[in-house]
Amino acid sequence: MAYSNSSSINDFGSFSFGDSQCRGRLTELFTKVAINLLGFFLIAGLCNAFHYILKPISQPRITSDTFVGLLIGNLGFVQRAVNYSSAKTLRFIIDFGMICYMFALGIEMDPYALFRVPTKDAKVAYAGLVSTFILACAIIPFMHYTNQFETAFTLSLSIALSSTASPVLTRLITSLKIGKSDIGRLVIGAGMHSDFITTLVFSLGYIIYPVHKDGDHDLHPATFTQLKTAIQMSCALLFQTIVAATLSPIFMNWVNNENPEGKPLKGSHLVLSVAFMTLICCCSPVYGYSPILSAFMAGIFMPREGRVSKWVVSKINYLLTTLFYPIFFFWMGYEATLVDFEVGHLMTWARLFVLFGVATIGKVSGTIISGAMLGFNWPESIAIGLLLTTKGHFHIYLAIAAKTAEATSTSTTIVMIIAVFFTVVHAPSVVAQIIKRARKRAPTHRMALQLLDPSNELRILLCLHGPHNVPSTINFMEISRGSADPGIVVYVTDMIELTNEISATLVKGDGPDTVTVTDAGVVEKRNQVTSAVEAYVNENGDGITLRRMLALSTFSGLSQDVCILAEDLMVALIILPFHKTLKADGTLDGGNSGFRYVNRKVLRSAPCSVGILIDRGFGLQDKMSKPYVTLNVAVIFIGGKDDREALAYASRVARHPGVKLTVIRFLVDANSENAMRRTGNYRINIDEQQEETNLDDECFADFYERFVGSGHVSYMEKHLANSAETYSTLRSFEGQYSLIIVGRGGRVNSVLTFGMNDWQQCPELGPIGDVLSGSDFSATTSVLIIQQHNLRGELDGLDDDFSIM
Repeated sequence: MAYSNSSSINDFGSFSFGDSQCRGRLTELFTKVAINLLGFFLIAGLCNAFHYILKPISQPRITSDTFVGLLIGNLGFVQRAVNYSSAKTLRFIIDFGMICYMFALGIEMDPYALFRVPTKDAKVAYAGLVSTFILACAIIPFMHYTNQFETAFTLSLSIALSSTASPVLTRLITSLKIGKSDIGRLVIGAGMHSDFITTLVFSLGYIIYPVHKDGDHDLHPATFTQLKTAIQMSCALLFQTIVAATLSPIFMNWVNNENPEGKPLKGSHLVLSVAFMTLICCCSPVYGYSPILSAFMAGIFMPREGRVSKWVVSKINYLLTTLFYPIFFFWMGYEATLVDFEVGHLMTWARLFVLFGVATIGKVSGTIISGAMLGFNWPESIAIGLLLTTKGHFHIYLAIAAKTAEATSTSTTIVMIIAVFFTVVHAPSVVAQIIKRARKRAPTHRMALQLLDPSNELRILLCLHGPHNVPSTINFMEISRGSADPGIVVYVTDMIELTNEISATLVKGDGPDTVTVTDAGVVEKRNQVTSAVEAYVNENGDGITLRRMLALSTFSGLSQDVCILAEDLMVALIILPFHKTLKADGTLDGGNSGFRYVNRKVLRSAPCSVGILIDRGFGLQDKMSKPYVTLNVAVIFIGGKDDREALAYASRVARHPGVKLTVIRFLVDANSENAMRRTGNYRINIDEQQEETNLDDECFADFYERFVGSGHVSYMEKHLANSAETYSTLRSFEGQYSLIIVGRGGRVNSVLTFGMNDWQQCPELGPIGDVLSGSDFSATTSVLIIQQHNLRGELDGLDDDFSIM
């Protein structure tokens, strides 16, 4: 009995000791996990913070990540904290992340492009690749990047310098808003070709010059063992390629057909798809081939289209961006210990200069040669070459791999990383120069009256529906003429709906896009318009250059024809007749819904400023060219870009001796409690409002100094509290003016127009124009509503799809 009690006591003691030991290990494990998680979030936070700091200068994320990785990875306590086991685990994570990276890269490549006729981007890529490779092979052996000359290293480094990191370049071009332009599309395509060719050469070259895990790399591939290994890897890679090329489309198409768009992907099919991709990637590594390059070779034969491929690429990119890249750059900084960087050695800086110089000079020379053959301008050829020098994550991985394989020293590896950094950091400046040149070549300075150079002639596309618009057209030309030097160019354009009857009378001309209208009604209308406006110009048209145009299309395409004419003729202002016409009793008719549709489409798509003229007797006025005729004109200014454009047009009208112009400024009565109360009913961007106010004040002050101060223009102020007072003030102008000029104001959020949009009859006229055009307003007051050119795209006046090549 005593023996039994002693045994129980011993067992209990052993259990207590084991329990405490287990607790200690669990505590140690959880502590390590907590420290690692804290370190990860710290690195990720620093990367995001530094990227935010560099965002104003448009630097890509890889630049901030590289800087943070080198900084954190070289801290003394970090170097001491990472032991052998942690470094090995870190390397496993990096290898897995690079496998995913290369697989996604391979899916986005098109292997069959090698068998098609080279496109422009392919020719540019091949020229830059070959020139860089030749230059690198000629110089690198003399720079002693390794202790002794190695053919494998020289070829590998030459290929790396010749390549382009297409993921980094594509993301950079897209973020800088030139991805839709002709040069942006060419650079992205050339980068894809260059990346595909060089990575493919790496993948095939690995068979001849493999790198083993122990760091020894084969320099004599003629030995029997190495020849046997090369044959095994070749056969395994060939088998993997055949299976991927034949079975992948069949399997993926089956999965895609079973999971149509609009329905969630089935979990079982996702598991099968991922297992199939993993199985394909694992074929060749069994026989010693690189898993990273195997993933790329498997990826290029996977179908690029389909839900599964897109899902895999999107998930991998999300994984890389959120988890892998912070760890990757920390690993880069840990491996590239700056203590070992030989700063004082002249050859260190010479090697850095040669790496960057070879990559830059080689690419630029190749793109200049190919650009000359393809007819590119040399500045664009240089820009393309500089962008194609971009290197990325795979190149940094290769630099660290060269050190791990003991092919290079740590100092040389750091030199390579710095060279990669400098190939990326200059790209935003190159893109800025491309945009600057595109702006110079684009006629953006003609797109708005406010931006028009006073020394340049004013070009107006003056549209009309028929002979009944001729009197108002002539008077509009007269008050808009300004001084004889530089004068105006008026393109009087007939807007005619293309009907089946008219279409049957069209006669094909000599040119590819020229037709002649032989319909008797159309010809007669055009002749009446032409004779009337030509008679006016011949008699009183000093400084007016007249051109006749025709926009003939169905209502669905008429707006596009007008916009194309405006863009081709580089006009600053399009004038459209209101869709309602004046009746004999002085009122407006119900209007033509087709022309209203055209007006609304032109307002949305026009490449310049647009005006809509509501003729309520403007054309019935005596000809403004007669010296005894006086026209009372008012311009209403509330604020915003459209009102500034209306004021810019009014400055031309003010120069006419027969025009008595009054500028009326509506201001918010700050002392009114009603105004303060209504301000809180809608959201206001304070910074944007302040910027608009400053522009309004600057524009109005300039107008006031030039015209009001000299006595040429009358000035009136109205202090109003809300939109109700605005409406009553507008009604008070009834019968006082023959023409009122207003801005459309559709994009302005003002207390003075708040709520007026709710009961608009014609929203295309804006809140003020809609009131003035109403049937209950004066039957003798014509209205001109002006909308300033809405700058399309994100490049301050350039379209996203601008052309510069």
